[in-house]
Amino acid sequence: MSQLLASLAARSGLTGDFYAETVRAVMRAGSLRPEMRVLVVCGGPRDREVLLACGLRDVTISNLDTRMRGDEFAPYEWSFQDAEGLTFGDRSFDFVIAHSGLHHCYSPHRALCEMHRVARVGLLVFEPHDGKLVRLGVKLNVGQEYETAAVFDNGMTFGGVHNGPIPNYVYRWTEDEVKKAIQSYSPIGRHRFSFYYATRVPWSRLRMLKSRLLVGAVVVALPVVKLVSALFPKVCNNFAFLVLKPSVPEDLFPWLTASGDTVALNEAWLTERYRKV
Repeated sequence: MSQLLASLAARSGLTGDFYAETVRAVMRAGSLRPEMRVLVVCGGPRDREVLLACGLRDVTISNLDTRMRGDEFAPYEWSFQDAEGLTFGDRSFDFVIAHSGLHHCYSPHRALCEMHRVARVGLLVFEPHDGKLVRLGVKLNVGQEYETAAVFDNGMTFGGVHNGPIPNYVYRWTEDEVKKAIQSYSPIGRHRFSFYYATRVPWSRLRMLKSRLLVGAVVVALPVVKLVSALFPKVCNNFAFLVLKPSVPEDLFPWLTASGDTVALNEAWLTERYRKV
């Protein structure tokens, strides 16, 4: 059965390298460049593999894994970091990337804000996408509400919330949630957002399931899933969101002013528009 699932995964058209394809698309657009200093949070071997193939040269991969020695990601650097409380200063990196890691945090929103804080140009995040069909998949046990499979696959010691043994809740984002979280955290100017979509069949989890009936049902449904994903990308169960930060002072809201890196209230703008009552 494992060999059959591997074959179906390769032929389904739903397992293309969404991570690498999206990074390359962002690089083609000029938002991310090979020479930029990049931080990866909640990182692992997959990040090293993809970012090396994409030609990024100055990368620090960080995570909370106490099993790391520090040389696993060479030629990239490694740093022991909690995504919810990064020790780096503001704007320490040009770009920050997280691939399928924020839902392992106690507060995915806090980790997203930390990514924003240490980024100078922008951030790229890959996470589960919320929607009615995705919720139906969870009810049918194709998807997970709590990520028990990852903990089982990590010897029941790692892989859960905060990379511990307790399975994490799988927080699924919507586009509006991303925008509201970012604009609440940094209300100084208009951010630029781009979204990329993919349907990812959880083949690794399906291989571990004892229920062959459920696995068979997923296999039968694959052609329909592929068609629906192609016609309606926003129903996909996974997406990436690119956030480009406002340039200061060019992108500041008119009710603000800037002096160097300091942003302040533009009192003259407010005085022109309002009167005290």
